[in-house]
Amino acid sequence: MKPSKPLVITISRQLGSGGAYVGQQLAKKLDIYYADHEIINKAATQLAVLKENVESRDEKLQSIWKSFLQFSALSSEVHRPPELMEPTARDLFNTESEIIKHILKEHSAVIIGRCGFHILREYPNRVSLFLHGDIDFRSDRIQKLYNVSEKVAGEMIAKSDKERALYINTFTNKKWTDSTNYDLSINTGKIGVDKSVELILNYLELIDIKLKHSISTGNKS
Repeated sequence: MKPSKPLVITISRQLGSGGAYVGQQLAKKLDIYYADHEIINKAATQLAVLKENVESRDEKLQSIWKSFLQFSALSSEVHRPPELMEPTARDLFNTESEIIKHILKEHSAVIIGRCGFHILREYPNRVSLFLHGDIDFRSDRIQKLYNVSEKVAGEMIAKSDKERALYINTFTNKKWTDSTNYDLSINTGKIGVDKSVELILNYLELIDIKLKHSISTGNKS
């Protein structure tokens, strides 16, 4: 039975917890849309900037100094260099929010990050997930995924955690790791990413989520 509204699964995740993998597997098993890099591509097009510029600032705030320079440039009659005309973090957040909402007019989808749990909080057919894990588990995955040392992996995790926490608090006024923001919070380090996918599919069955295709936990592809 097809739902009256498309299903949306939002995934907030700590770096190294397997958010992208889990999201891709859910989208594949449920035969629904996976929205991650397309959001970046569409935002770059709408804001008329390079995709790489959006990607490097995705789910991050501008530095205080750069924001000050941008404000000064906009309030001055002096000719401003092109690099100071980049969209603000607020511009990017608003643009990505509208893209996410537009996607759901056409598809059931898995939405990765970008405050999806907050942007779609009033959406009737939404399941919000938070994926996390201990440092050792996350560091091990980052080392293997990016072929970096344990030291570099630890630095990447610390930087990402700080940036995402600040970004989400700024635009939602909520604490990123507060489990009350989500329907289901999973420590992927405890059961692994594949078992986490199975757990989520079982949860969807328990809350009686209906899709045009049946949910199958037996599919290991």
